[in-house]
Formats: sequence, structure tokens, C-alpha cells
Amino acid sequence: MSIKVFRLVSVLILLAVTLSACAPATPETIVVTQVVTQVVEKEVEKLVEVTSTPAPVVEKKLKVFGAFATPIEEPWDVVIHSALLKAKEEGKIEYNFTDNIGYSGDMERVLREICDQQKPDLILGDAFANEEAVRRVAADYPEIPFAFGSGFGPTEPNVAVFDNWIHEPAYLLGMLAGGLTKSNKIGVVGGMPVPEVNRIVNAFIAGAKSVNPDAKVLVSFINSWFDPATAKDAALAQIDSGADVLFAERFGVIEAAAEKQLWAFGNMSDQNELAPDYVVSSAVWNMEPTVAYLIAQVAAGTFTAQDLKDFSMMGKGGASLAAFHNTESKLPADLVEKVKAKEAEIKSGAFRVDIDEAQPAPVN
Repeated sequence: MSIKVFRLVSVLILLAVTLSACAPATPETIVVTQVVTQVVEKEVEKLVEVTSTPAPVVEKKLKVFGAFATPIEEPWDVVIHSALLKAKEEGKIEYNFTDNIGYSGDMERVLREICDQQKPDLILGDAFANEEAVRRVAADYPEIPFAFGSGFGPTEPNVAVFDNWIHEPAYLLGMLAGGLTKSNKIGVVGGMPVPEVNRIVNAFIAGAKSVNPDAKVLVSFINSWFDPATAKDAALAQIDSGADVLFAERFGVIEAAAEKQLWAFGNMSDQNELAPDYVVSSAVWNMEPTVAYLIAQVAAGTFTAQDLKDFSMMGKGGASLAAFHNTESKLPADLVEKVKAKEAEIKSGAFRVDIDEAQPAPVN
């Protein structure tokens, strides 16, 4: 609005009038000021600028499916499952799974149903004993990334592979076992004598021998990935043969050790809760670095068929030695110090644990 103000000033001067001829004259001057204010209003058009805010972009969650041959309680598959559950809880993915698919031909059927019906952005699972089935399905669905635990290499364009590479913490468990045995006999019960199990067991044996060259390590395989009852029986047989420390590569062994009140070591995850007074530590496999890498790759559209081995090593946080919990105060302090020093060397790259995938002998 603009205002124009015009002022008109009128000044009237009244001259002195002499009134009476006889009276003395008293001149009077009167000044009157008149102010006239004129307000002119002018309507001014205003322009209002409206800024629109774009709607927030909602990121699409990746659809991830887990296909597991064994029951989900089996230590190997539960590590993958746990990493995927964590990613789901963090809001990064949608996640569904099926387990206990087995090894009798159902894996191919299940994977085809998943691809056709759910059309996931990524499928993870374990391909051991189902290698051909997984790769046949992957070849028919090249647009879907597959990342499977496997003893074989990757396949272009869409099959990446991973495995547990926990031979490094297994070596450290062997050092502890070699220092704790009083009978100089240590028992190991494994699933099957395949490369990924053999390298864990051989690293454990090497660690035990590094601190106790006189120790004998008894090795049994139950030829199953999940049979706790058979694993327990194998462990009890080793105890009857003089073993007083046990490495539970499979479920069932820790139960035997606890019953006999013997030291035990877990595998794949921290298994101290199975027998808190007897499980000293565990070789822990952590799939979170691998899963995080895969999610980032798929989300960016840069998935490649590759061996994801490095993400399961101690150097990248994919493997670790579990805490000693309440057993540490019962362990020889010098032994614990040796193990922790060797752990630091492994992490820094100053010490490398050999990868030996040959089947270990029954007595080593």
C-alpha cells in the first residue's frame, strides 16, 4: 500500500484593528494553522511464491530368501539365519526362509518355487550336497543373485559362494586344549570329512601341538551334519579312550562333556550357554560382514559372482574367538596370555594359520 500525503497550510493573519478611538490601542495577532491530510490508498497486488516440497523417497527393501538344507538349529545354517534376521530387524531387508529341505532332491523344487512365486532380490543358503541343484536353478534365473555356502567356486553370472573360514580361531582353541589336557588326549567329533570341516579340525590339532607336542588328538566323524545323539555317543567313546578335553565341531558333544565334567570347546557360534561351567570358548563364525556386503551389492546393482571367503576371516570380523566367560578365572594365566598374544598376531597378519583340507587321521 502507498500513501500520498498532501499538506495544505493556510495561514490567516488578522491584522490588528484599532477599536476605540479613545481607548489606547492594544494590537492582537492571531495565527491559525490548518493542516489538511489527504490519504490516498492504493491497492498493490502482491505475488506469493509457493515452494512445493517433494515427497520423501521411500527406499525399497530388498526381498531376501534363505534356503537351508538342515533344521535351522544346526550351527552352520543358524549363523547365516542370524545375520539375515539382524538385517531384517535393522530394516534393511524383507526376509523369509525355509529349512530342513534335505538332500533327496527337494532343494531344486523349492528354489524353483521361490524364484517363480516370490521373485526375491537375493537367495542365500547352503549348497553342500545340493551343489548341482542350486546351480541348475541359478542358470535358469540369471536375473536373481544366488549366494550359497559351497565347497566349489563361483559361477557366472549370478552364483557367489562363501564358507566358514574359522580355522584361525580353531587354532586358538587347540592351543587352549593342549594347555588344559592332563591325560594328553583330546577328542574332536566332526560332521563329515569334507574340506571345510577338515581345515577346522587340522587347525585345532596344529594349535594343540604348538603348546603341547606330546598331546594326541582323537578324531571321529559322524557322517551327518546334524545328529546330536550320534555325536554325543562318539564323544563318550573318546572319553572312554582317555580324552579329557573335547572339541564339539557338531552338536551333541558338549552334552557329553558336561555330563563327565570335562572342558569343551564349541563351534560356529558362542556355545557357552550350553554348559557355562565347561565350555571354555568357541570358534565363532560371523556372517554379518558377508550379508552386509551382499545387500550393498544387490542394492547398487553391482552384484558379481565371486568367492566371498575374505569376509569370513578374522581380519574382516567374519571369525573370532568367543569370550571365556566365567571359565577364565579357572584357566592358567600364562596359557590365556599366550592365546591372546597369538590372536593379536593373527589379526595383524603377523601369523598365518595354515589351511590344510586333507582328512585328519583317527589319531594325530
